[in-house]
Amino acid sequence: MKLYGAAIAVSAFLLFLVQPIIAKMILPWFGGSAAVWTTCMVFFQCVLLAGYFYSDFMVRRMRLRSQVILHGLLLLASLAFLPIVPDAMLKPTDGDNPIGRILLLLLLTIGLPYFMLSTTGPLIQAWFAKRFIDAQVYRLYAVSNIASMLALLAYPPLIEPQSSSVEQSWGWSAGYLVFVVLTGLCAFVTYRNTATDAQGLAADTPLSLDSNTTGSKAAPSPWLQLTWWALAALGSILLLTVTTHITQNVASVPFLWIIPLIIYLMSFILCFDGRAWYMRNWYLPLTCIFGVLMLAGLMYRPGDSGWLEQGLLHFEQAVPLYCLGLFILCMFVHGELVARKPATNYLTRFYLMISLGGASGGLLVGIAAPLLTNWTWELPLVFVACLIAAAWIASGLLRTIALLAAAAGMAIAVQYAAFIQTDTIELSRNFYGTLRVKATAPDDQDSARWRLLHGVITHGEQFRSPQFRRLATTYYGGESGVGLSLQALDELQPQVGKKVGLIGLGIGTLAAYGATPDTYRMYELNPAVVDLARDKFTYLKDSKARIEYALGDARLVLEREKPQGFDLLAVDAFSSDSIPVHLITREALEVYSRHLSAHGAVAFHISNRYLDLTGVVRQLADNAGMRALRVVHDPPDTSFLYRSDWVILTRDTRMIEWLERSGKTVEIAPRESTQAKARVWTDSYNNLFEVLK
Repeated sequence: MKLYGAAIAVSAFLLFLVQPIIAKMILPWFGGSAAVWTTCMVFFQCVLLAGYFYSDFMVRRMRLRSQVILHGLLLLASLAFLPIVPDAMLKPTDGDNPIGRILLLLLLTIGLPYFMLSTTGPLIQAWFAKRFIDAQVYRLYAVSNIASMLALLAYPPLIEPQSSSVEQSWGWSAGYLVFVVLTGLCAFVTYRNTATDAQGLAADTPLSLDSNTTGSKAAPSPWLQLTWWALAALGSILLLTVTTHITQNVASVPFLWIIPLIIYLMSFILCFDGRAWYMRNWYLPLTCIFGVLMLAGLMYRPGDSGWLEQGLLHFEQAVPLYCLGLFILCMFVHGELVARKPATNYLTRFYLMISLGGASGGLLVGIAAPLLTNWTWELPLVFVACLIAAAWIASGLLRTIALLAAAAGMAIAVQYAAFIQTDTIELSRNFYGTLRVKATAPDDQDSARWRLLHGVITHGEQFRSPQFRRLATTYYGGESGVGLSLQALDELQPQVGKKVGLIGLGIGTLAAYGATPDTYRMYELNPAVVDLARDKFTYLKDSKARIEYALGDARLVLEREKPQGFDLLAVDAFSSDSIPVHLITREALEVYSRHLSAHGAVAFHISNRYLDLTGVVRQLADNAGMRALRVVHDPPDTSFLYRSDWVILTRDTRMIEWLERSGKTVEIAPRESTQAKARVWTDSYNNLFEVLK
């Protein structure tokens, strides 16, 4: 039994460990978007479905000898994929929707190894059930989920901070070799030691599990199989929507991808453990309570004027609420799923329907919703669906409670939809997230502005009045770091046109500083942002500078371009809470430096609610032999400007002296003074744990 358990544990550990490893490796190629993780999850779930289908087919249609031969050949073939390092030729070359390219990249990098890992759980459990007639097979599923959770728990504190991406891929590949050996031994031992069963069937026959049952041998009805699928799909949708909700408002990094996944797996472990961890009379009312609370949490932010104000709780309230709520709701759907499990002679069909539900939920959230909807409507809808499911399953007093909760949930969901569309000029959604243009006041008022929101993060706003619409607003006022840098260039090189690069277009606010001889080159990943900046705002149209556009991930575009000779390159990609780490590494600064003029500077906009990137930028500057000057502008609350935090990197002594004379610079302490072991960030190493505020 230990051999089977070891093979299942190793496969599950590797199955989930590869997810953050490979996702983090390809994240820089696709702009650091949280949607990269969602797309990866779709791939993982679909391949898992294929693996379960393969296992179900083999168990029911193939002789044991044929199973062993076929599985062994595929295991050997999968070794050709090692080590799992993505081919640089698969990097995107434009700003088109990258979903197809991500899926192709994953297929060519880890496709067959991941497929083989996904087959292990149901297939080896089936082999185990064949050899050990009276054993509790479903306990092995709990073992599988424990190993999966250990992989996810180990990655953020132990693996990610201590090793580079390349080292992680080689370590994982070595572990995969161990898995191949263990699985091969399981196949050999099963075939060698499986004797004729009670019905007189030889070992070399299609594997029948009818002698090992935990319930009726009757075939599960289509309705029961549909119920398995629906409950599994609800769990998958909950995982992906809550993960997206959290990562779009904190940071798109593995440790925040992993927390919801750990919670999801924990619910599987407890429900499949067989020790009655799931108690309907407790979890059903808790589902009603947390379903309503999570819906209400979408529309409340303390510290503002109350309900329907901003659309999000603060981090310290939102993450605990949605993580605990995810656990409660997943315990409910997975507990009800396990309560309907079949006899073990239909074990592989049960797992197949669970996997089908997971893949269906992934495809809905990761592929269909961004293409078919203009907002993340699936988030409130899945909470409502869970409340309706609770009402459907409950009986007696619990049904009354669940019906009231479902009614309240639907009312809040309708109110949320109305809130999102209140004062909204336009809604837009694609792979990179949701965009909303919102009016702050009627257009006939002097204070009226239109604001571009990515999720709930402001990416710029502009006055509607012709009298004020050329004013630079939000983070880009004259006393901000970038505003001072542009003024310095005007004074240090009068009569000479500036060439300015901007990574992160927003609504094009910096174009307000453009003069007739200037050239402003805008690098933007999301084509929808370019369309909105041109159609709904006028900074680009009103600018006297020549405006150029480069669509696609700025890092990749700059790597392909000839030197641009920028007098200033503003990297404005970190005010959002989804951090594209690949734009703030040693290699990234080397790329930027290649595009600077002899007296050029790089301005990093590091305003952020949860991450302090000051020391990271200072360390990059020290490593590159550049001077780092920090400019913090904190206007009064009544101002149309926002608090901004910029760090200017340059080797030009004239620029340094000018900024220091302005009296606006703040000294940055060396990063090593507070973190002796802090390493400079590179493409293969970064650690956001150490910069959390």
